[in-house]
Amino acid sequence: MAETTHQFRAETCKLLNILTHSLYTNHEIFLRELLSNASDALEKVRFLQSTGGDVRDPDLPLEISIGIDKDNHVITVADTGIGMTEQEMIDNLGTIARSGSEQFLKTREAEKAASGEKSSENAESEEDGEEKSFSEEEPIVEHDDSKPDDAAQIIGRFGIGFYSVFMVAKKVEVTSVSAAGDGSPHVWTSDGIGSFTLRTLEGAEAEGIRRGTCVKIFLRDDAHEYEEKFRLEGVIRKHSNFLPFAIQLEGTRINTTAALWREPRFSITKEQYNEFYKFLTYDQKEPLDVIHFSVDAPVQFNCLLYIPGSAVDVFDEHRDEWGPDLYVRRVLIDKHNKELLPNYFAFMKGVVDTEDLPLNVSRETLQENVVLRKISQTITRQLLTHFERMAKNDPDKYEAMWKLHGKYIKFGFDSFQYRDRVAPLLRYYSTVQEDKLSSLDDYISRMKPDQKEIWYVAASSMEAAKVNPHLGQFRRKGVEVLYLTDPVDEFALEAIMEYQKHPFKSVELAEVGALDAFPDVENAEPKPEPLSEEEKPELDALVSAVKTILGDQVKDVRVTTKPIDGAACLVSPDGVSSSMEKLMRVMQKSDGIPQKILELNPDHALVRSLMHICRNGAEDDTFKDMVNALFDATLLLDGYMNEPFAMAERSMRLLRQAAGWYSDLRK
Repeated sequence: MAETTHQFRAETCKLLNILTHSLYTNHEIFLRELLSNASDALEKVRFLQSTGGDVRDPDLPLEISIGIDKDNHVITVADTGIGMTEQEMIDNLGTIARSGSEQFLKTREAEKAASGEKSSENAESEEDGEEKSFSEEEPIVEHDDSKPDDAAQIIGRFGIGFYSVFMVAKKVEVTSVSAAGDGSPHVWTSDGIGSFTLRTLEGAEAEGIRRGTCVKIFLRDDAHEYEEKFRLEGVIRKHSNFLPFAIQLEGTRINTTAALWREPRFSITKEQYNEFYKFLTYDQKEPLDVIHFSVDAPVQFNCLLYIPGSAVDVFDEHRDEWGPDLYVRRVLIDKHNKELLPNYFAFMKGVVDTEDLPLNVSRETLQENVVLRKISQTITRQLLTHFERMAKNDPDKYEAMWKLHGKYIKFGFDSFQYRDRVAPLLRYYSTVQEDKLSSLDDYISRMKPDQKEIWYVAASSMEAAKVNPHLGQFRRKGVEVLYLTDPVDEFALEAIMEYQKHPFKSVELAEVGALDAFPDVENAEPKPEPLSEEEKPELDALVSAVKTILGDQVKDVRVTTKPIDGAACLVSPDGVSSSMEKLMRVMQKSDGIPQKILELNPDHALVRSLMHICRNGAEDDTFKDMVNALFDATLLLDGYMNEPFAMAERSMRLLRQAAGWYSDLRK
């Protein structure tokens, strides 16, 4: 039984210490790396068999087995893969950053070149010699995963993943039998500090050892948590659940769910899609829709995304839990990768799996790379196309989607690149259709002849929007107004500025006479008689009295010059809408009530009654209560509440007086 000892070089010792103590941020990654190595070993056997090569023990099932020995604090990870010869163990395990998988692929490329096939390595070099400049209009070429190149499924590249085992191991034994070679088993042993030993197994020790590799891990005292089956199972499900080979943990298969995104779409049923969605998201409600595509050019990746069938919250409580899961060759690299989707598609759930995305050597973080950006652009364009088709071909489904997730799509206003494609997807209720959503195209199709603007009213709710006093002249003229009830709505339309050459404009900012060219609707209420010359001084006196009573609660008091609903309204002196002013005050962390201009409507019956009361005594307490009550109501319509206890007491006082007057009239 020959045993030899080999010394790591001094520089190698130092590098190994860095790899095992500094490179990886999470100790559980060691299992992901070992399972990836095992999967590569199995993939090589499968490839050799598929190409007619001879392998040792050809009837062995291609699988990975994990065992636990709590008494001795040992876990084993074994595979029935390609295995290693003695020299390969020296080369691959004794030399850091030497990848057996990389050597295997290089050999494959050489064979391809010799047979006249185009080398994928050469193809990559054409693109990767320098960063390729991707065009926005570059065509997307989809591919069919039903005929994968087996060799392309190999994961390993760096040749350092194995050494992550020393984060949890005080000693490691690797026993391996090559699928080729002389078939002799060899054992590689090291504590990861200064040297490793290698010996050949003979006689009874070699009996029963078949093709493949077994890694025996003697756990450190601070790593005994990995003796627990549930702990290992959790790591497998998190990082390696979609490896293409069975992973047996103490005789139980763990990875029972297939990597559905790598299957051809025509072979997947709706039930399979739904089952995978529930597995991925833990949402028991079926998804509203599925987007599944595979792309070969300009970059190669598989994408499976779902539109959830229930509302999601990703901007508040779960603000860090959005974005698809990113895999590289079925191995999880990043949970909830936000770089793959813009924030206006944050509600989407799913998986993206790419073939060769540049990572750092620990495979825990992504390197900044044009490929990642191109994947994101491609997915965004595919999603925009999908929603455009849904809106056109299945408007009921699109409306259902919008009610659940439309608040996110509105944030597409911030995308200069795709803003023009997001705008047609927007949906709003309006004064014409209060129970059915309308697109901007729908609004334009119903516009009055010669109407230029797309009008909107922004409020905190539909109920608040409907009672906005500025809607008066629009109702009278039958001009449609969009209801904007989300805080982002007005920002979105202000950023887009116009649609089909029609500018967006708030009803609060309508100029005097803006709607004079349009006739009144048939059922419009008749206008009251204008004020007589004798009444005009009474109106001026009322304006002066109201200004005195309200004092610095208002910036000014004046008579409105345009038709409004109600007795009065508030106008911003800065020329911005009330909803936009509220948002700006929130950003400035100002919670007070702003000073605005109070405009009185001389055509309203209440204002005319106040004129007559003011004429008989502006110092009357009841008159003052009425003015303050009018201001309270106007503030409420504008979304503010001024001294609620004083308002309640004032209302009760006026109600008591009104009840007394009414009682006297009934006698």
